[in-house]
Amino acid sequence: MFTINIIVMKKSDIRRIYKERRMLLTHSQMAKMNDLMLIQFKKLPVEIPSIILSYTAIARWHEFDPLPITDYCYFKNPSQQLLYPVITEIDAVSVMLPVFCDDNTIFEKNELGFMQPVEGNDMLPEEIDMVIVPMLAVDIKGYRVGYGKGYYDRFLKKCRKDVVKVAFSYFDPVDKIEDVNATDVPVDYCITHNKIHIF
Repeated sequence: MFTINIIVMKKSDIRRIYKERRMLLTHSQMAKMNDLMLIQFKKLPVEIPSIILSYTAIARWHEFDPLPITDYCYFKNPSQQLLYPVITEIDAVSVMLPVFCDDNTIFEKNELGFMQPVEGNDMLPEEIDMVIVPMLAVDIKGYRVGYGKGYYDRFLKKCRKDVVKVAFSYFDPVDKIEDVNATDVPVDYCITHNKIHIF
């Protein structure tokens, strides 16, 4: 009999390893995989939605940039409304709000290091059809490792149960995240350069 070794890692170890792995990618490698991930996204078995929450990539971290994805979605569905997250404080609690953006929206860097809208109308989480979720890695059940702040997990719990949660990765899923907890929300799809992983 063959024995299958399941590799189990903690989030902190995955975060460290995959940050390092991503930084080793060259820009040409990333560009090629980005093109292939767009091709895979076009095969996604869902309709292009009307309201999408995306994010601005942090280029110096070699983060996947979803702009070609949202451009394609707009081409397929010109009525699409595109939202970006804003980190702000409400009643002394730091929260993430989805803010509607257009070509005239001004962005500025926040304290976490990513660009967010300076102003705009926010929407209720329940109105969103698709969330493009940033991450460092995902496991074979769809649980992701982000940057450790928990904004997306808290936000996704407020969304509709049928909201489509999509992530993109330069690497295949890991076997198992050891310290998944009840507050973690898995994604529905993770798109790599050669496959759509469905969870």
